[in-house]
Amino acid sequence: MTKERDKTHAFGLSDKEIVDGLRNRDPLITRDYFYGFCRIAYHIYNMRYALEAKEGMDFYSIAHEYYLALDKNDFRQLEDRKPGASLRTWMINGFRFVVLDRLKEYQQNRRMQSFEERMENAHVSFDIPDDNFSEDLRATIREICQYVLGRDSRSSIILQMMFIDGFKGREVAAQLGISPSAVTQKYHKLMEDVVIPYFKRYYVAPAFTEAPLCALDEQAPKMEEMAPPLLSFIKQKLSNMNRDISKRITPPRISSLREGEIFVFGSNLAGMHGGGAARAARLYFGAVLGNGDGPQGQSYAIPTMQGGVETIRPYVDKFIDYAKAHPEQTFLVTPIGCGIAGFSPEEIAPLFRDAVGVDNIHLPKSFWNVLTGDRS
Repeated sequence: MTKERDKTHAFGLSDKEIVDGLRNRDPLITRDYFYGFCRIAYHIYNMRYALEAKEGMDFYSIAHEYYLALDKNDFRQLEDRKPGASLRTWMINGFRFVVLDRLKEYQQNRRMQSFEERMENAHVSFDIPDDNFSEDLRATIREICQYVLGRDSRSSIILQMMFIDGFKGREVAAQLGISPSAVTQKYHKLMEDVVIPYFKRYYVAPAFTEAPLCALDEQAPKMEEMAPPLLSFIKQKLSNMNRDISKRITPPRISSLREGEIFVFGSNLAGMHGGGAARAARLYFGAVLGNGDGPQGQSYAIPTMQGGVETIRPYVDKFIDYAKAHPEQTFLVTPIGCGIAGFSPEEIAPLFRDAVGVDNIHLPKSFWNVLTGDRS
């Protein structure tokens, strides 16, 4: 018996058996050992670096990045460890490198400002007069909540409670039943990804703006004469969008595919394809057991079972890039994550916001409803 075989863990598995199980995508070994070791590592480095309080530093996000790095190299990094080093210690040290890379990015690009700091400095960032800022910002938030995020979504509730109603982050957290750090992370992401770009586009001062959409009408008032009529812009934009997407709605049931059509389904990292759309993909559209990510046959797998919504985002982004690179194909996205994975369209649909302008991506009507604010 080799020394490698002598290094046993719970249930009698050796280091070599664990590595082989990870390489073969054994779901139990992946869950109990990979994520088990990662949880130990996260606890250690969370105490050292306060990871939970930092955006993008949640457990599943880091563990998932670590898994992809190992999987990309067929887990050879785990076999190349120093002589005498246990697999557990080696994996915990490897997890640390991912953490350090994330911390470097966080310090450079994700320095968070408090709500009060943003309110104090926003008129400088947005290039609008001080006396217009407060009311214009509130109007922006109301319209974002109604027309972009959906009035009843969790994101809208956070924005409305903090911006319009004046609640503190901890009060919002108590109302929603989540942690204050989760509210903080969500708030800052909404500010950077949605609120600031939206505000700068529609509410900048005349000297810094292009003509609004309604200026295409010869009778429309000029920018110098009035504030931008944002509500009419949004309604027109949504009307155009609804016309554009009428032919890009995934059928509720798909029993066959035309040439060039691709069935996009939610999967798990182990590629078990045992139920729901994943089972249909395996039985009818060429999905391969053991392959939980990417194109296969006349289908495309997006993992949704590995953690929170943010662990799904990288796979959705990867899919959108793939669809852009294959304009000759039509991708029929099913309601991924909204079955066995237990998410709602309000949680998953925003991940596909960048797909709105990709003509060969079709989305479920429930996703379009969230993306367009149409609750009919």
